[in-house]
Amino acid sequence: MRLYMKFFAMHLKSQMQYKASFFMSAIGQFLISFTALLGVYFMFSRFNAVEGFSFGQALLCFAAVLMAFSAAEMLGRGFDLFPRMLGNGEFDRALVRPRSAVFQVLASKMDFTRLGRLFQAVLVFCYAIPNSGVAWTAGKILTLCLMVACGSLVFFGLFLVYAAFSFFTVEGLEFMNIFTDGGREFGRYPFSVYGKGVLAFLTFVVPLAMFQYYPLLYLLDMERGALYALAPLAGPLFLVPSYAFFRAGLRRYKSTGS
Repeated sequence: MRLYMKFFAMHLKSQMQYKASFFMSAIGQFLISFTALLGVYFMFSRFNAVEGFSFGQALLCFAAVLMAFSAAEMLGRGFDLFPRMLGNGEFDRALVRPRSAVFQVLASKMDFTRLGRLFQAVLVFCYAIPNSGVAWTAGKILTLCLMVACGSLVFFGLFLVYAAFSFFTVEGLEFMNIFTDGGREFGRYPFSVYGKGVLAFLTFVVPLAMFQYYPLLYLLDMERGALYALAPLAGPLFLVPSYAFFRAGLRRYKSTGS
């Protein structure tokens, strides 16, 4: 952890060397996500509710997904750029160093301009929490925190899978954006609005619904019980097959010779 914090500080200092560029990029990230927020607003300006969920309730899950994705992308940016490491031979150097390959890829890049999205998620939370109709208790506050924390780990697992595919293809597979950036975009609304088939897929295959939809039902008193309150804890289990897939790709890795 101490070594990771050194990398954290190093990346932050390097990006802050050009403060104007850093803040302009962060503002750009804020504005890009703001268009998605406008889409939700215009939808609910036309319809009072979507699948029984109000505007404030939809914003609650939107903010949780946006914050989880932004945190994972900010700290796990190295996996998004992993195909480049394979292509230029940089990953070969990582394999001869006395640290795990996963740690070195994780620490190779952190993108703090994603703080623009995180800031927007905080603002959305400030509106949604008092306007969602949730009767807040200590248990529900804990569930909301788990939604964000466990959601970040799910997205991190998806970035890990994306990087693992690069062992087999050298180049990154763009279809993974359906689950990473697509998961953030689809997360603007509770996943049940997309149909039972999509909800089942996002429950048992890519567990995005485990930290977005099911705990939301608990917060809104639509469902009761510990299974819904603690559903986000099932999300981090996705890291197990994600890491196993990465290790499988690592075992068959052959240098590109660059």
